[in-house]
Amino acid sequence: MILVVDVGNTNITFGVFDGEELKSSFRMMSKTDHTSDEYGIQMLEMMGHNGIDKEQIEGVMIASVVPQVMHALVNAIVKYIGRKPYIVGPGIKTGIKITTDNPREIGPDLIVDAVAAYEIYGGPVLVVDYGTATTYVPVNEKGEFFAGVVSPGIRISAKALWEGTAKLPEIEIKKPDSILARETISSMQAGLIYGQIGQSKYIIEEMKRESGLKDMKVVATGGLGRLISELTEEIDIYDPILTLRGLQILYEKNRRNKPQNKEFDDQNQPE
Repeated sequence: MILVVDVGNTNITFGVFDGEELKSSFRMMSKTDHTSDEYGIQMLEMMGHNGIDKEQIEGVMIASVVPQVMHALVNAIVKYIGRKPYIVGPGIKTGIKITTDNPREIGPDLIVDAVAAYEIYGGPVLVVDYGTATTYVPVNEKGEFFAGVVSPGIRISAKALWEGTAKLPEIEIKKPDSILARETISSMQAGLIYGQIGQSKYIIEEMKRESGLKDMKVVATGGLGRLISELTEEIDIYDPILTLRGLQILYEKNRRNKPQNKEFDDQNQPE
């Protein structure tokens, strides 16, 4: 079994794979500071609750967009799991080619999503990840990650509404009964949900048009991806564990072909 870890701006998501099968997954908040011991104990407790013994873990792969948690998290994995993790970054074998103007600017989460979508669904493919930010990443038939769009996620937009205005309340994010809202809460819900749907439709259509990849398959993932995909004809597939599957794929690629790269070794060496 392998442990994969997706460190996002809101949550850290853990997944345990037995081969290509996801056996269990669990989360903790990434905005809360933890020591390596706290991370380690929580990981062991959650693994144990899901029937996973640390001795079953043969390797670990991490993707992170939150650098400040990495020192404690990596040391927790080394100390409590007994494995030195791979970390998505320079030197990691991905199987795709990043052809944007500055490949080093591309976030690890976007790389993982692109790898998973291309390996599982083939190219050309467009990944839409509805996380803290909503991201749109196209990969062509040759496996080239050539562009990307980043916009505020629904929760960021909602937070801006109730924190930036004097009278708008904090609300549950869900689809209202009608876009013809008749009171404050449903009018905010309508704006957030239908605004995201409209954005998705337009960006997907424009990315297909400008790239010339009219037959590009569209795969959605992320916490609110199911809701948006159900209401958006432009999305072909909703895959809730796409990022975890991408980490599992990357682990297998790098287990067989460990990069001989000093930058990789430095990045993957706990202090």
